[in-house]
Amino acid sequence: MIPDINNINKNEAKPRKVLFVCLGNICRSPAADEIFRQVVTERGNFADWEIDSAGIGNWHAGQLPDHRMRIHARRRGYELTHHARQISESDFDRFDLIIGMDSGNISDLKELAPSPEAMEKIVPMSRYFTKATRYDHVPDPYYEGAEGFELVLDLLENACDNLFDSLT
Repeated sequence: MIPDINNINKNEAKPRKVLFVCLGNICRSPAADEIFRQVVTERGNFADWEIDSAGIGNWHAGQLPDHRMRIHARRRGYELTHHARQISESDFDRFDLIIGMDSGNISDLKELAPSPEAMEKIVPMSRYFTKATRYDHVPDPYYEGAEGFELVLDLLENACDNLFDSLT
């Protein structure tokens, strides 16, 4: 079930809270986190938002994003300084929307969700794609070359713009 994003704190004074999730929180989700922060800063009021990212696993907890992702992101004006962390049960209470990068992440998030209400907050990032409609997920660039990181950034830029539009 997909949450009714039209009712996510649109008319309330409290911040809208969005969490991006990938496998290890060192490539896709920290990039989505930073890209969405810039979209919100440029097009909205950042004080009205809480944005974060996390990983399904804790393999990279405390680490900066993958150096290759940081290099490709920096070329586009994004500075990735987030330190990896693992998603926790409290994130399901804290965030209004939890966005998984691929079907594996979505499946894992649904298994971790502590309640049916929490499960309703989970959506795939691909829901917000409009340019690269042949993709139904954000592919993991970890084992790819430069093209993989550039593709991920292209997909995330498009999706983050559309996510902002859908929430405002």
